[in-house]
Amino acid sequence: MVPLLYPGVKRIRGAFHVYPYLDGTVFEKTKCLFSLFRDTGHHLVHNNKAGGLNSPLSKPLSKNLKEERTGKDKDIDGRPRLGELQAPSIKSQSSDTPLESEAPLSHNLEGQQYVEAGTYIVLEIQLDKALVPKRMPEELARRVKDMIPPRPPLTRRTGGAQKAVSDYHSQIKSISRAILNEYHRMFGKHRPKEESDIDNETMEEQKCQLNYELNCSGKYFAFKEQLKHAVVKIVREKYLKTTAFESQEELQTFISELYVFLVDQMHVALNQAMPEDAPSSTSTIQTSSEQLRLFAFEAEVDEKFEMAAVYYEERLVREPQNLENWLDYGSFCLLTEDNIKAQECFRKALSLNESHVHSLLLCGVLAVLLENYEQAEIFFEDATCLEPTNVVAWTLLGLFYEIQNNDIRMEMAFHEAFKQLQARTLQTKLKSTATVQNIEEGVKTEPSFGPWGITQESSTAIKSEGQTGIRPRTSHPLSPRPTVELHPQPQGPNTALSSLDEFLEESSKAQSDSQEPIITVQPLESSLTQKSSNALLKELTSKKETSKCQDSSAFFSPTHQAIPQPPVTIFMETIRFLMKVNAVQFVHRVLAHELLCPQGGPSCEYYLVLAQTHLLKKDFAKTEEYLQQAAQMDYLNPNVWGVKGHLYFLSGNHAEAKECYERTVSFVVDASEMHFIFLRLGHIYLEEKEYDNAKRTYMQACKRSPSCLTWLGLGIACYRLEELTEAEDALSEANALNNCNAEVWAYLALVCLKVGRQLEAEQAYKYTVKLKLKDQALLEEIHSVQEMVGFGNPSF
Repeated sequence: MVPLLYPGVKRIRGAFHVYPYLDGTVFEKTKCLFSLFRDTGHHLVHNNKAGGLNSPLSKPLSKNLKEERTGKDKDIDGRPRLGELQAPSIKSQSSDTPLESEAPLSHNLEGQQYVEAGTYIVLEIQLDKALVPKRMPEELARRVKDMIPPRPPLTRRTGGAQKAVSDYHSQIKSISRAILNEYHRMFGKHRPKEESDIDNETMEEQKCQLNYELNCSGKYFAFKEQLKHAVVKIVREKYLKTTAFESQEELQTFISELYVFLVDQMHVALNQAMPEDAPSSTSTIQTSSEQLRLFAFEAEVDEKFEMAAVYYEERLVREPQNLENWLDYGSFCLLTEDNIKAQECFRKALSLNESHVHSLLLCGVLAVLLENYEQAEIFFEDATCLEPTNVVAWTLLGLFYEIQNNDIRMEMAFHEAFKQLQARTLQTKLKSTATVQNIEEGVKTEPSFGPWGITQESSTAIKSEGQTGIRPRTSHPLSPRPTVELHPQPQGPNTALSSLDEFLEESSKAQSDSQEPIITVQPLESSLTQKSSNALLKELTSKKETSKCQDSSAFFSPTHQAIPQPPVTIFMETIRFLMKVNAVQFVHRVLAHELLCPQGGPSCEYYLVLAQTHLLKKDFAKTEEYLQQAAQMDYLNPNVWGVKGHLYFLSGNHAEAKECYERTVSFVVDASEMHFIFLRLGHIYLEEKEYDNAKRTYMQACKRSPSCLTWLGLGIACYRLEELTEAEDALSEANALNNCNAEVWAYLALVCLKVGRQLEAEQAYKYTVKLKLKDQALLEEIHSVQEMVGFGNPSF
């Protein structure tokens, strides 16, 4: 009856075993000496011709049957029992032991024959309305909308920073035209075609005369007043300065910064006004959003979180309406444990698309972490309504109910997740198989999905299995959609199986109707029949997890050879999702379920996830311990050796890291993070001066996922091999992807010094110093090469 307590369930139907009736069992469970069902059953046996269960004679005869049974009990010993004559009800309530007059199970011949025959009865219970109402999808969507209202795009303002800069450009162009007209009036429109035709003294003299004329005529003051309004708008709109400065030093710093910006923008405006005189602009490589994501991920791994934040924010500025950019930035905030900012990012993504399931799940996870449990329930339920086949959504909903100690709904969510995972696994398998060969009958049948995702053949095939004794094992007794346990029927198997066909067909039809879900209930196992439903609901130990996983996985495998076990459990799939979004705080709770579930258990991936979580905390001892256990389970797993290499690399043991990385690269199947494996392996090769191996490794990385770091490594390897042309090409690519890397400028300076390009060497060295190169050994190498060639340092 427990499934009737699931939200929205109004109808249950299931097959139940027929067991012998014993007064002691009834008394232990109900604390009553008699059962209406037992009396009605005896009445049907003795009065079969009277009309059956629905006969009008059945109800008035129930009292007579009780009196008749009392008379029979008296005849057993020849005299009535003293306690029964005085107060039988008092004895039934005060005693917890079975009655002495009951016959043991072995002596109940009438009931024993039903047990031996495997008899079962199909019962169906239907209510007018569900005991526990279920929230409608419309209500969930409305509540999510109330929490996160959709934000319309902001109307474009007539002002703003862009408008202020544009006005400044317009004023610069206007003033430049006025000054040019004044110059032509004073010195004529014809100017020399070549700069060598006019000397510097003449140019200085003309400049002084022009300045004198502008000051005397008052035009210089007019130009300054013309620019004043545009500069004030830039200060207010661009730099958001509307209050007085606190100190003179702060004022001078701001004026210096503003002056540099105004001069740069003046040059931009002049180049636009006179394009024929403007120098040709150099072609720049526009990085894509995926490249920025890669650069940010590289900065994350190197723990350069400020640089990673810059890349993520640049993606948001470029595409503010792309919800994937907000999700990635929120995941980064989870890594840095900034949960408030992560929640804002996930809710922004959800406001862009209210039907995005991943955004709903991440909002729910953040709500749980911030202990907003009411909002978390709404997010998770809305996700399951929008995508009922999502395994992760059902699993996270079950974990949430576990936190709330809502055992019934937790069982419902976990079982639904198991069912969806098994159905998806079967669907994937059956897509690759057009037909299924029936070995026993030698005929081909088209596979189809039953109401719980199992494969249904023709009715003949099912009957054949029933006759041979092959039966699917049962699911958990408290699961939301448990199944019917099939037993070999020596007496009338065709009749029983035909009713089963009808039952499966009706269940399949009913399940397709979302408005009225059908819940099928199976009989409890013999070891569980001695416990009440309330007692079973309170058992949240490992035994419950074991029974859930075993029964659910066993049911969907009628035979050992037909359908293989799925490669992952619902908990491991949820762990993968949480690790991808850096929700490490939530992972350990799911790992506990994975450990208790025998379908998963302590697997190689389980220990690998544990090692990764401890590696993030820099707990190298625990990480190594878990990696050893993972390697013992799957010695050929490339991910194990990759993470092991990261462990040794971060702990400073580069020799061991090199061996692990080389082993990972040699595998046929790539690890999940080959980009960083190539980067760190190439770094170790450069340290050990194995430049050929370093060049080959970095070339593979550049082919897979080019970035500034991969091109830089390739450029360093080529430079050390005296391949200066290839080194310059690689370093130029690195500089195009990131022109703020001091190490790239340093090696460009070395290459220019070696090939004898003085101007470029000085420019590269200038940016090396400006960006504050931290590698002192590399800086000393540049100084030594500069002294050797005699140029490259303007301070000489």
